[in-house]
Amino acid sequence: MTEKQTIGHRQGHDDDHIDGGLLVDLQTMAPRLMGRRQILSLLGAAGAAAIITGCSGGGSDTSSDTSTDTGTDTGSDSGSGTDSGSGDSGVDSCVVDPTETNGPYPADGSNSVSGSTVNVLTQSGVVRSDIRSSFGSYSGTADGVPVTLKITLVNVNDGCAPLEGYVIYIWHCTAEGEYSLYSTSIRDTNYLRGVQEADENGQVTFTTIFPGCYSGRWPHIHFEVYASLDEATHYNNRELVSQMAMPSDVCSTLYNNVSLYSASVSNFNRISISSDNVFGDNSSAEISAQTPTVDSGNYSDGYVMSIVVGLDA
Repeated sequence: MTEKQTIGHRQGHDDDHIDGGLLVDLQTMAPRLMGRRQILSLLGAAGAAAIITGCSGGGSDTSSDTSTDTGTDTGSDSGSGTDSGSGDSGVDSCVVDPTETNGPYPADGSNSVSGSTVNVLTQSGVVRSDIRSSFGSYSGTADGVPVTLKITLVNVNDGCAPLEGYVIYIWHCTAEGEYSLYSTSIRDTNYLRGVQEADENGQVTFTTIFPGCYSGRWPHIHFEVYASLDEATHYNNRELVSQMAMPSDVCSTLYNNVSLYSASVSNFNRISISSDNVFGDNSSAEISAQTPTVDSGNYSDGYVMSIVVGLDA
């Protein structure tokens, strides 16, 4: 794989949600929004998984989410099995997550809205597990199908050892495909953003909602990883910036059965992993590592998902 292209090339339809003033800000700031180098470490041949393809209409199996709470196998095992052993991530194999754009809505100090820099990382209350509601002086709660997202941070250069004390910041769009603090209708909210510090097993757990699918992008969750809470105050300090690709079969089933996500149906039918301007040039091993595994759940009750994030630490 070649080195990732510049932020302007990779953002693509992420810019569809942005107003003129912020677009100008982003064009000015674009060179500074670049992530670090593209990591090219891949799984061994035995560990590579099949490329996840996008769903077009009736091409996805929707039966797995209808009646049980035992979960759905997405076919994208990212090595996220865990156990409770002290200082043991429980991960047998891992791959360095590829660097991706942080997009136009990071709220990590890299850009501004209406002339003011947006940085939730310095705000009291951002360190939290449940990110569905706003915090601090902001109000509002995001509606959507609940997701418990278990993330394990590991050091690829040390046998997938847990990265205790490392910090992850995640953010994503609403069920309607909008971003708090940026999208005009919800600029007075800061939900679906949160920070957590990894425990001795390198693990954190977030409670959030399943993101919607907006035009031109595969459904995704953004994240940045920092070496410590002290470092997690500005995007310049990050160790990794990347994105998670939501499982294809879950996207199809949920969007077609939950009315709140009705706008996502046509958007999702027009996109695939291979055509997405962020995930499209990644290898099958990288896509596998970037896709959460569904451990249990359904679109009625919500999902429990897990993923391993590998760093070249």
